[in-house]
Amino acid sequence: MSGLRRAAATVVGIAESDLGQVAPHTTPIDLMAQATLRALDDCGLTLRDIDGVFSATAQARFAPMLLAEYLGIQPKYIDGTQIGGSSFMSHVAHAMAAIELGICKVALIAYGSTQRSVSRAAASPPDYNPYEAPYRPMMPASAYALAASRHMSEFGTTREHLAEVAVAARAWALRNPTAWEKKPLSIAEVLAARMVSNPLTVRDCCLVLDGGGAMILTSPERSRDLRKPPIHVLGVGEAIGHGSISNMPNLTTTAAAQSGPRAFAMAGLRPADIDVLSLYDAFTITPILFLEDLGFCNKGEGGPFVANGAIAPGGRLAVNTNGGGLSYCHPGMYGLLGMIECVRQLRSEAGERQVAGATIALAHGNGGVLSSQCTAIFGTASAL
Repeated sequence: MSGLRRAAATVVGIAESDLGQVAPHTTPIDLMAQATLRALDDCGLTLRDIDGVFSATAQARFAPMLLAEYLGIQPKYIDGTQIGGSSFMSHVAHAMAAIELGICKVALIAYGSTQRSVSRAAASPPDYNPYEAPYRPMMPASAYALAASRHMSEFGTTREHLAEVAVAARAWALRNPTAWEKKPLSIAEVLAARMVSNPLTVRDCCLVLDGGGAMILTSPERSRDLRKPPIHVLGVGEAIGHGSISNMPNLTTTAAAQSGPRAFAMAGLRPADIDVLSLYDAFTITPILFLEDLGFCNKGEGGPFVANGAIAPGGRLAVNTNGGGLSYCHPGMYGLLGMIECVRQLRSEAGERQVAGATIALAHGNGGVLSSQCTAIFGTASAL
């Protein structure tokens, strides 16, 4: 692990908002603010300390402005980058740069969604695509089903391999008291579940819940006197491959093949150095694709790689230890919650699901229909 760059930013506060189905008339900005206050309490800072606001949600076009207004603050720096579920890894990259340049000193990244309460269609209406709409796809499930079908055809991946991802996520979720799903899940149950878009059953698809979260970042120097040990941002990488699924250059290779190497190069690390992985699991095919594209196994080997409980508790690689979007919580855009779990693991605050001795964690975000891919690598002080 030699050659690590100096970490320019540290994560000092994390929190989720209420998750699941929230109280009537709650708004996404309510959830962002709730998580923000909890994250500030986590690190010992106050609203007056925040001078950078980074936020995105499908339910508000002007999320950073609305959140700043709600909190009663006037930040020096704002960022409303909205590229789907990977937006928040992108926010980490931008916040790190802003902190290093002195544009802001304390950055807030926040997200909120009430998609379960108001319906997914109302919370995240799809963009009209005149080239795909005549075929009446069920988006986004049909897009991910295309990728899964192609991977099965090209590499021999099976429905059982996909089911392994869902079963592993459920096993982790059973160790997480805040996870939505509370019952064990078997491969047979995944395969027998209602088909949504062939080959994906409802158990291959993420949850539809309300929720949100917040993360506070600052400089390593500022973090020294705060409540919790700082978690350092070691590397980040961003990439966009396409917008619509019909324009994806290769259905079995995502832009994670670019974002991952960029993050690893910045951190001076390799996949073998990672102790904990948070991989965006909107559908069971995505962790398989990302394990390949991020370099944890060769292209086409993702299915066998996850077989036999390899990414479940006790397996060879700890993936989505909170239960992921499949069994913990998926409030429309999941990326921030995945990063929160990485930080929690590195702080040794994960309770029954804690990965012993974890010092380096990777969170990977996905947006759109396998469109945007952003990777963030975090580490404890011992990883520097």
